[in-house]
Amino acid sequence: MDSSNPSVLTGMASSRTARVAVIGASGYGGLQTLRLLHGHHGLAVTYLGGERSAGQRWSSICPFLPLPDDPFVQTVDPERIADAADFAVLSLPNGLSSQLTPQLLQRGVRVVDLSADFRYRSLDRWSQVYVQEAQNLKRQDADLCRDAVYGLPEWHGPAIAGAALVAAPGCFPTASLLPLLPFLKQGLIETDGIIVDAKTGTSGGGRVPKQSMLLAEASEAIAPYGVVGHRHTSEIEQMAEEVAGHTVQLQFTPHLVPMVRGLLSTVYARLRDPGLTAEDCTTVLQAVYRHHPCIEVLPVGTYPATKWVRHTNKAMLSVQVDTRTGQLVLMSAIDNLVKGQAGQGVQCLNLMAGFDPETGLPLQAFYP
Repeated sequence: MDSSNPSVLTGMASSRTARVAVIGASGYGGLQTLRLLHGHHGLAVTYLGGERSAGQRWSSICPFLPLPDDPFVQTVDPERIADAADFAVLSLPNGLSSQLTPQLLQRGVRVVDLSADFRYRSLDRWSQVYVQEAQNLKRQDADLCRDAVYGLPEWHGPAIAGAALVAAPGCFPTASLLPLLPFLKQGLIETDGIIVDAKTGTSGGGRVPKQSMLLAEASEAIAPYGVVGHRHTSEIEQMAEEVAGHTVQLQFTPHLVPMVRGLLSTVYARLRDPGLTAEDCTTVLQAVYRHHPCIEVLPVGTYPATKWVRHTNKAMLSVQVDTRTGQLVLMSAIDNLVKGQAGQGVQCLNLMAGFDPETGLPLQAFYP
């Protein structure tokens, strides 16, 4: 098989399927995207792209995830991607997607970006949050930042369906916003004093080796990081403010826990009506998400566990109320690599290609 042939995977697509390029295919986001698209009846992977792995057969990189015809990984060439694909999923480090995305859009390729490059409406705001990346780049795409759709399908489904560029949210914002937004939308909670306490597995740090992610470092330990000013704080606030209609300030603290995958977010907020019960608040969530199969609202007194959503695109939500203080406690569990990354990207692809958002996505965990 010729590694220079941009169409090495086109045999996987039929005339009734949308063609998808996966760029950054050997990272966790790319791998999960490929796993989820395998067997999808309407989306077919027709291009694998990567820089470090370009020119190599897929089986030599990821023998644990065989692909039909054992294709070569291609260089990241916008022209060849556009020839081979209608959509592109970009699973690239922050800062790199913004260099490729304009070239793909100019060639008619619709993009789902799993990085943070287009999550902020303002390029200036992105530059303030991603300081190191901004110093190394001279971005001139403020218009794309304004036009990109924030890829939270349960809240932006119609906009995602018609979008040329979708910025998939981070895993922490996804887990935190899903239970929080309905209460902000209906004005049921105060918009100051919100606290988000979240815990994630080590795969959230990506596949590139890091000392803190070594087994000897992460095992038998739990530790907070980014306690003040973590990047995801402002991302959560941005979406919360859009829904609430005014400024929202919150405290976000992430923790690394000794497991590979999974994310649990606990959000604390003050109810404006201290007479609301946990049953009332559960009804709020049920009403908002009743038509969204990827969201499951648990009954009062049942609290989500990360193992319950492992390898699925499901978010499990639960509510409790401290009637002594009027404090609302929101709990959310997701798989950080699926609903928190690649699965949410596939949800967006489904909407963009005209399919039901949950098409091809696993919603049932293999337990234990």
